Amino acid sequence: MSNLLPLAKPLYIKVHESDNVAIIVNSNGLPAGAEFACGLVLKEHVPQGHKVALVDLAQDEPILRYGETIGYAMQPIPQGSWIEESLVRMPVAPALETLPLATKVPEPLPPLEGYTFEGYRNADGTVGTKNMLAITQTVQCVAGVVDFVVKRIKAELLPKYPNVDGVVGLNHLYGCGVAINAPAAVVPIRTIHNLALNPNFGNEVLVISLGCEKLPPDRLLNEGGIPIKVVSDDVICLQDEKFMGFMPMVDAIMKQAEVHLAKLNQRQRETCPASDLIVGLQCGGSDAFSGVTANPAVGYAADLLVRAGASVMFSEVTEVRDGIHLLTPRCADEEVGRALLREMAWYDDYLDRGQTDRAANTTPGNKKGGLANIVEKAMGSITKSGTSPIVDVLSPGEKIRKKGLTYAATPASDFVCGTQQLASGMTIQVFTTGRGTPYGLEAAPVIKVATRRDLAARWHDLMEVDAGTIATGEATIEQVGWEIFQLILDVASARKKTWADQWGLFNALAVFNPAPVT
Repeated sequence: MSNLLPLAKPLYIKVHESDNVAIIVNSNGLPAGAEFACGLVLKEHVPQGHKVALVDLAQDEPILRYGETIGYAMQPIPQGSWIEESLVRMPVAPALETLPLATKVPEPLPPLEGYTFEGYRNADGTVGTKNMLAITQTVQCVAGVVDFVVKRIKAELLPKYPNVDGVVGLNHLYGCGVAINAPAAVVPIRTIHNLALNPNFGNEVLVISLGCEKLPPDRLLNEGGIPIKVVSDDVICLQDEKFMGFMPMVDAIMKQAEVHLAKLNQRQRETCPASDLIVGLQCGGSDAFSGVTANPAVGYAADLLVRAGASVMFSEVTEVRDGIHLLTPRCADEEVGRALLREMAWYDDYLDRGQTDRAANTTPGNKKGGLANIVEKAMGSITKSGTSPIVDVLSPGEKIRKKGLTYAATPASDFVCGTQQLASGMTIQVFTTGRGTPYGLEAAPVIKVATRRDLAARWHDLMEVDAGTIATGEATIEQVGWEIFQLILDVASARKKTWADQWGLFNALAVFNPAPVT
C-alpha cells in the first residue's frame, strides 16, 4: 500500500455542472462533520465512491449525475446526506420509438499516423496479437477429450514449436438438447463458427466432432457468409469406427494438431499499422469511479485507436440500454441507428421472456462501490465508447465489418461478453474494474484498468493501469488514455505481458445461447 497517496483533505467529484450529487474520493469514505473546501458539511458518514447530496432534495426530485437523471428521491434528502440505494427510485428506461437517429454525428478527429505494432499477419488479411492453435468442437460432449488433448499438446508438443504461443480448446456448453432450428439458435452457431476464425488462430482450423450431434461439422463450417475451408483430416469424428478405444482418438488429434503447429511455428511477427488492431472494450466489477476515471480514459484511448484507423468494439446491452438516448445521435447514419435500436429491443424482449428486467444486472459489489442502480451504472459504462461516431452494429457473434467504433451487442456477463467479442474478431481487450477481478482470456490478451488507487495498490500484480490517479488529481483523463493506448501497442506486440497471461488466469469460454434447450 506504500504507493497510495493519502488525501489530506475531504474531496468529492462532481461530473457535470448540473449534477446535484457528487461521489466521495477519500479512501474509507468520510465521517459526519467532514467539511469540503466549498463549505459543504457531511451530515453522516459517506463511504468512498458513494453519493452525497450537494443541495437539499425534495421527495420525487430528480437525482442528477453525469447531467442525467439516475433516479428520484424516495423522501426529502438534506444537503450533505449520504444518498444510499434505498433512497433512489429507478426511472423507466428510455422509450426506443422516438429516439433521434444520427442527429449529432461527431466530426472525424484528425488522423493519428505512424503508430505500429508487431503482429502476425494472416492469409485473409487480418492480424493476430497471438499465434495460437485453437481446437474447435461441435458439441459439448467432446469437451473432456479436447481438454485431455490440450494438456498433452502443451506438455509434449509445444516445446518443439517455440514460435507458437499456446493451444486453446474452444469449449462451449452447446449440445444435442438444443432446438437447433429455433430462430435464436443462429446466435450460438455463428459464435462457435466465428470463434474459429479469430485472427489470433492464424487461419489454422482443427475440428473435433462426436458424430451424432445436431450441429454436424458441415453445418458449423458453412454457417453464415464466411465458409471455413478445411481438409478432411482436420475434422476428427470420435464415433468413427476406425477408433478402437480412447487412445487412438487422442493420437489422431495429436497427429493433426502437430501438422498445424508446424505451420504456425513458421510465422514471425512483423510490423503492422495500428489500423490492423481489433480492440474490445469491457468493464466488470464496476463502481462509482468507473464512469469518472477508468472508462473515460479508455474512451479517450478508443478515440486514439479510431484516429489511427483501428477497429474498436464496445458491448454489454444492459449497461448501454439506459444511455441509449446518448448513443443514437452519434450513429453515423440512420441505418446504424435503427440497428442499434433493434439490438436494444431484442434484448428487452429476451429479458421479458425470462420474466426479469435490466435492474437485475446491478450486483452487490456494484452497490457497495456506490452504484445505486443500472441507470447510474450505464451512464458510466458508455463512457468507454469515447466520442467517435458509431459506424456499425453487430448482432451477437457476428464478425466485425468496419474500421472505427462498432457496437457489438452482447450480454453484460464478463465471460459471455468476452467470448462474443472473440467471435466478432477481437484480438486484444481492455477491461476496467473498480471492485477487482482476476478475469482473463487465453485467446487474447486482457489489459485491466483499475478505477481506484486503493485497488491498483492492493492488486498491484493483477492490474496493468491505475486510473485512480485521475480521481486524486495526479493525472488527467488524456494522460491515462495515452498510457492505455501505448500499452495496447506494447501488449499486442508482446513487448509487455499482461498479468493474466503471466499467471495463466483464463476464464472458460461462455457462448451466449438464447435458444431453447429441449
